[in-house]
Amino acid sequence: MKAMHAPSALAGATLAPVLEVFASFQGEGRFVGEPQVFVRLWGCPLRCRWCDTPGSWRLPAEPQARIAARAPRREAGWAGATDVARWIAEVEPGAPRTVSVTGGEPLLWPGFVRALRPVLAGRRVHLETAGAHPRALERVLDQVDHVSLDLKLPADMDASEPVAAAGEGEAVPGDAAEWAGVRVRVLALVRGRDACAKLIVAGHRRAQEFAPLLDDVAEHAPGLSVYVQPVTPMNGVPAPSIALLDQVVELALERALPARVVPQVHRALGIP
Repeated sequence: MKAMHAPSALAGATLAPVLEVFASFQGEGRFVGEPQVFVRLWGCPLRCRWCDTPGSWRLPAEPQARIAARAPRREAGWAGATDVARWIAEVEPGAPRTVSVTGGEPLLWPGFVRALRPVLAGRRVHLETAGAHPRALERVLDQVDHVSLDLKLPADMDASEPVAAAGEGEAVPGDAAEWAGVRVRVLALVRGRDACAKLIVAGHRRAQEFAPLLDDVAEHAPGLSVYVQPVTPMNGVPAPSIALLDQVVELALERALPARVVPQVHRALGIP
């Protein structure tokens, strides 16, 4: 199949650049261990130093999608929801599974996210997002069943890089003050919904650095489950100590937030 380029008119519509579609087990958050099908999209403007999928950051000129079916193959990456629904059915080992849309950053492509659930024959759709695009999140909320929201320390990120062809033109936060404003907007959107927050903890941080994030959760999304996720050591970023994890959990409990410590299970199992 010939690769399809994405003219600007398509970027805000219902196509998205698909990196891979595969079946595995959810490794993070509330549904850890659940069999799911993952739809990973190309493109992320953020530069988290502990990112475990940096190969998804930059959108190639002609993206290709890896379809992990019985006979794995490559397809043209720019795809619509109907194409992706067919690939999901191909990679499922048996019964239909929940579909997790991940990245990269799926909220770069809200038109695609909105179009996906209506063609999935009743499967649940989970959205995994960094929470940097509140306008796009608001647009897709009625078409996803669960939101897994990262809570990121601005100090853990290098300067962002725009993604060519991403359609909504929603700038990502540039400093701690902008991140705080965006975080409040995103938490207000998921308040009372089927959602969870992942608090990513690296070993070179102090517990008190996470207090403002937890304060925002307690004020703007009380009752939201917080999954304290120790960093898997990579890119020179160390794992946290048990003492640090304990201190962060105590900060959450002091704010009456449900807290759990859950490492990246898929990394422990050596699966995608």
